Amino acid sequence: MRTVDAAGMAAGYALDALVGDPRRYHPVAGYGRAATALERLLYAPSQADGAIFTGVAVGVPVLAAVAAARATRHRPVARFVLVTATTWAVLGGRSLRREAEHMADALEGHDLAAARERITHLVGRDPAALDAAGLARATVESVAENTSDAEVAPLFWGAVAGLPGLVGYRAVNTLDAMVGHRSQRYARFGTASARLDDAANLIPSRLTAVLTALRAPVVGGGVRRTADVWLRDGSRHPSPNSGQCEAAFAGALGVRLGGENVYFGRTETRPHLGDGGKPAAGDARRAARLSAAVGVAALGVAVAGRLLFGGRRSGR
Repeated sequence: MRTVDAAGMAAGYALDALVGDPRRYHPVAGYGRAATALERLLYAPSQADGAIFTGVAVGVPVLAAVAAARATRHRPVARFVLVTATTWAVLGGRSLRREAEHMADALEGHDLAAARERITHLVGRDPAALDAAGLARATVESVAENTSDAEVAPLFWGAVAGLPGLVGYRAVNTLDAMVGHRSQRYARFGTASARLDDAANLIPSRLTAVLTALRAPVVGGGVRRTADVWLRDGSRHPSPNSGQCEAAFAGALGVRLGGENVYFGRTETRPHLGDGGKPAAGDARRAARLSAAVGVAALGVAVAGRLLFGGRRSGR
């Protein structure tokens, strides 16, 4: 089934690239609603209860994916359709790049009101605190990080573990977005989800950086220069993974990322990544183009990896 899985991932990627996320009844949104209901049942301000929540919320969909993979191990057409649909559901590259393009349009048109409204689709920062340069920086940083989260990481785990890998990664990443952030409610309860997301993204974030360096010429960057900036600055970010992607994008685009981020109720100062000037509207558009190039490269790696190293047992 390795060939069928690889073909299904390629077809799912093509669907995402052509039509984007489903407009209604998105499976990930449905999962989020189910996870919210589970949280209401299990919530308590402790790490132990958060770990139980994470185990159930990730374990149930992964076990369902394992059962589905086994049920289709002798049915290649059904397996292809299932992997295609799942890959389409867990990817989000087209939506990410579309938002970046909308941001670039608003900034180039000097429509800060529209740009501040749209930036909430990409980051959780207070839009009122962002000027044009801050909006462009936030866009580039979001595109960099989410190129890994929305494309490279799910494809990587699909290559490693097939259908359960695709489902498991998206479950982990969705939980991190829901409860893994720093807040009074989730300071302890969200620890397990945040740590599991860090582990799941450890390799994909670095693969994203490598692919960004290799594809840097698409936006006028240099392979060696991008790699140098990544290796120098990638570990300066407080996140063990986000900084890898952001530093590589900064090097490829020739801009400087990082600085003060104002959220609702708190302010964080991030270290600077890269040596260039502040990002501008055109850099948001270039970041989208670079993200697309990295996504195609990641698909090639994932398909090759699944064909070469995918499980040999028919149930995989």
